[in-house]
Amino acid sequence: MSTQSNKILVTGVTGLVGARLLRRLVEAGLDCRVLVRHEKDVPTGVPAVVGDLFDPVALAEAVQGVSDIIHLAAVFRTPDTELIWKSNLEGTRALIAAVKDQAPAARFIMASTSNVYPADQGRPGREDDAVAPQQAYPASKVAAEQELRESGLTWAVLRFPFVYGDGDGHLEDLPKYALAGKWHPAMRMSTIHHRDIATAMHLALTGVMDDRIVNIADEAPTSIYELAQLVGGQLESSAEPLTNPWYLLSDSSLARSLGFQPVVRTVHQAVQEKLM
Repeated sequence: MSTQSNKILVTGVTGLVGARLLRRLVEAGLDCRVLVRHEKDVPTGVPAVVGDLFDPVALAEAVQGVSDIIHLAAVFRTPDTELIWKSNLEGTRALIAAVKDQAPAARFIMASTSNVYPADQGRPGREDDAVAPQQAYPASKVAAEQELRESGLTWAVLRFPFVYGDGDGHLEDLPKYALAGKWHPAMRMSTIHHRDIATAMHLALTGVMDDRIVNIADEAPTSIYELAQLVGGQLESSAEPLTNPWYLLSDSSLARSLGFQPVVRTVHQAVQEKLM
């Protein structure tokens, strides 16, 4: 299906992922509309509805006449678990209700996380794995996924791993996360560059991911130790046995079978091509 005549609502466009994805969608000639909390957040030249996921009037206006929804709005790094659940589950539920009422034929694409997979399983996380995460962010995402899957809408869920690049500073913060989490330096992690968030979304807009959960990742999980070095950080080395060696690794073979091909295949390529 061509997306050139479609109208796409994008939520979460002031976030690290959303701001970079919206720019790429607009540059590709897609007709986008955004839902933003404040007038000052409106990107130049992009039609906007001012409101939030808990404003029924704004939601109804935002989804009216759209063919696709790209739902990125989420709360992640905060100790306020109530806010995480309200934003990620209740907010998604409200958006689903508005879409069912105003644009029931629209495709609803939701960004989720590969953090949903158990730390102690014996292989990379796969879309059909049972998931019951304990932390608020992935748990709220699983609950939101379930709401969408049961909504009766045409849907797709894209589970993203660690996102980096385009000057977002996320990878530069990795040594801090590793120290706080006491991660083993040999632990490898799936990654995806912002360019390939767009690659995946363009593919999802064609319909090939409809009614599926799909892991999106690049081609080379990299060790925490190496990633820290790439951004000028330093982690203490260790030869101790690595427990839970598949934690934070996701199996993206389904995405590849559906036609996903990352443009930035590895973090090393991103460094070489100055895409960080």
